[in-house]
Amino acid sequence: MIRILMLVAFIFFLGCEDKQSKPKETTPKTTKTVKKPTKVLDSSKIKTPEFPFLTDENAMEFFLEYEKNNPENKVRITTKFGSIDILLYDKIKFHRANFVYLTKRGYFDGTQFYRVIDNFIIQAGNTDDPKIKRKRGDIGRYLLPPDTKRGFKHHRGIVSMPSSEIEDAYKLASPFEFFIVQNKDGAYHLDGDYTIFGEVISGMDVVDEIAAQKTDDGDWPLRNVYIKKVEIIE
Repeated sequence: MIRILMLVAFIFFLGCEDKQSKPKETTPKTTKTVKKPTKVLDSSKIKTPEFPFLTDENAMEFFLEYEKNNPENKVRITTKFGSIDILLYDKIKFHRANFVYLTKRGYFDGTQFYRVIDNFIIQAGNTDDPKIKRKRGDIGRYLLPPDTKRGFKHHRGIVSMPSSEIEDAYKLASPFEFFIVQNKDGAYHLDGDYTIFGEVISGMDVVDEIAAQKTDDGDWPLRNVYIKKVEIIE
């Protein structure tokens, strides 16, 4: 009897030891992933490229919008001889917008007065510098329509641009170039063929100084006359 009781006690003891030594289950840790809210782009706020490559197909539409948002109409041309201040005519909207746009892009900086004819005109906006030609290439290849019926005349101090009605316009006319009438008697034979878009309001003495420079047979000054900077003024 005693042996039976001892055997039962021993079996009970083993059962208790087994329960105590059994490892406890641990609850696995879950890492919560917090999702960031997805931003929905408002298409009305997506900006088009600020500087598109301009062509005959998109230039007019671009400048029509550009002139509304860029109303500036005065610029200053700085040369080694001094400064020339120009008023751009609001009525000639596309040509004004074009000149303001090129000014803000810094196109004219480093270009030259490459055609100088005393008692006639001084012409600028071109150069033989490859860097400027590359800059022009980056801006685009386009022409502006002529705007010659506003009643403006080629008086002394008038700023004008070649018209796209000229034969082989891409070769002879360019929205990158402009000329200033220097002749005291004007240059009225140009009326109707070139688009007048501004006038000199200060610095005609500088225009006269540039016009007086000696030139080669192609009317290019023997000593280059650079435009140091063109900037918007109030």
